[in-house]
Amino acid sequence: MISAEFGAIWLAWMLAGGSPGPATMGIAGTAMSVGRRQAIAFALGILAGSASWGIAAALGLSAIMLANAWVFEVIRYFGATYLGWLAFKALKRAVAPSVTGPMGTPFQGSFRALFAKGAAIHLTNPKAILSWGSIYAIIAPADATTGMLLGYFALLYGGSIIIFLGYAVLFSSERVVRKYARAQRWFDFVFAGFFGFASLKILTARLQ
Repeated sequence: MISAEFGAIWLAWMLAGGSPGPATMGIAGTAMSVGRRQAIAFALGILAGSASWGIAAALGLSAIMLANAWVFEVIRYFGATYLGWLAFKALKRAVAPSVTGPMGTPFQGSFRALFAKGAAIHLTNPKAILSWGSIYAIIAPADATTGMLLGYFALLYGGSIIIFLGYAVLFSSERVVRKYARAQRWFDFVFAGFFGFASLKILTARLQ
């Protein structure tokens, strides 16, 4: 199950999760504007939504791929295209004249309300279910069982926990925010390179 290639894909998954988007910017904005506890509540809601889509994809994708091999290839190429699009967006941000725009989108409310808002962001985001389906098709063989896909889910979801809770903790520190703002352009260059490499790897790999 775990190989050097899976490690590279797992790292790309982590980078994709950590790149600017509604979830990460919502956590960062909440951490910077409201506080760490509220950002953690928001992040836990996002993780709940992510788990729902991840498990749903694992339970449904196994049967679909076994019955229709062409679906496996369609999802695989969608995943490569999506990573390529992320590479393009990261590169566009990196070469932009200015990257000093607002960092994050703050959310407010009680712990329960913030959890619900975080879950709603992921449950209503169609890219979440497509991302889970794509990553399964990339890393799993065409005859993958439900148990195997759930095993991959556990490993990938662990990475999501690190990213989302990490954002809540790190961006509640003013020192970290200042350092990230200064290095944001270089982070985007790194994101672009990893996403582009992962996309190319998926398109050229011979999967069994």
